[in-house]
Amino acid sequence: MNKLKRISVLLFSILFTASLFVGCKNNDKKTINVLNYGENIADGLIKEFEEEYNVKVNYKTFDDMETMYIEVASGKTNWDAVLVADYMADRMIQEGLLQKINKDNIPNLSEMSENDMGQPYDPSNEYTVPYMNGTIGIIYNKDLVDDTVDSWDIMWNEKYKKQIFVLDAQRDAIGMALKKLGYSLNTTNEKELEEAKNLLIEQKPLVLKYGADEVKDLMTSGEAAIAMIWSGEGLTLADENENLEYIIPKEGANYWLDSWAIPTNANDKETAEKFINFVSSKDNAYKIAEEIGYTTPNKLAMEEQPEEVRNNEAAYMPEEIMERCEVYQYLPQEKLRLYEDVWSAVKTAD
Repeated sequence: MNKLKRISVLLFSILFTASLFVGCKNNDKKTINVLNYGENIADGLIKEFEEEYNVKVNYKTFDDMETMYIEVASGKTNWDAVLVADYMADRMIQEGLLQKINKDNIPNLSEMSENDMGQPYDPSNEYTVPYMNGTIGIIYNKDLVDDTVDSWDIMWNEKYKKQIFVLDAQRDAIGMALKKLGYSLNTTNEKELEEAKNLLIEQKPLVLKYGADEVKDLMTSGEAAIAMIWSGEGLTLADENENLEYIIPKEGANYWLDSWAIPTNANDKETAEKFINFVSSKDNAYKIAEEIGYTTPNKLAMEEQPEEVRNNEAAYMPEEIMERCEVYQYLPQEKLRLYEDVWSAVKTAD
């Protein structure tokens, strides 16, 4: 064998051996499946986690909690970490779809606000780690509304006929009416729900539109004067437009809490816990809150936010307002049907 051939064979052997090690290294990289609500994380954080822990993240988003539930309950994909709303966490814990977390692997759980810990559906936080919170309140145009806005009553003021926007979601809209009446937004009392139905039918001629995403355009254009809105969008719009203001009504409102959880059939529980701990750190929680506009349950991250944010009572509520707010509880189908009947009657009313 001539010298050139020997060198060629030697180089091939070296490259082949090296490729085996590279292959082993790539095969050793863990993969986790993460399911999150759309546009609900800061840019670049997934990549940072992958690089720091040598993990591949299969990341998928969903538009509503019912879609997430179907994804997990079907068992077609073994999701390792999923985002769950309060009422959905309640349901999934009851149905055995979530498993207990190892808190030793999530030390950042200790940084969470006491207000977001120990929810009725998970009193010891054995299943859930708080991620993001907010409210459903009212945004109004100060140039168009000359009344005091501190109550759900404004949504029934005839002065603003066809300038009022209502979320097209049965729990949210009915919850607004129940709070105006002084009832719990989780009531299953048929008499109270009947009162809420009549109140919403009374309001209907004043409503410009029932919807969701279009609220931003309607408020910034001045076509709508008053609207129900999620706090993240409401606070962002108020920050960007000096004539708009977001408030939480004095009767209280829905206070929602989204959390991370690990499905029972997860492939890699330990790596999922690393991911949850990573996004729950002070620095990353701060980045997420700043980018997506919602309030963070991480009290250390909250303390780092600008004074005008952390002292904004429409964002981080004082105790007296917080006490009048409620999280949605999971309602079994026979109870949820009461709400479905109310909303159907409202939507079909003349």
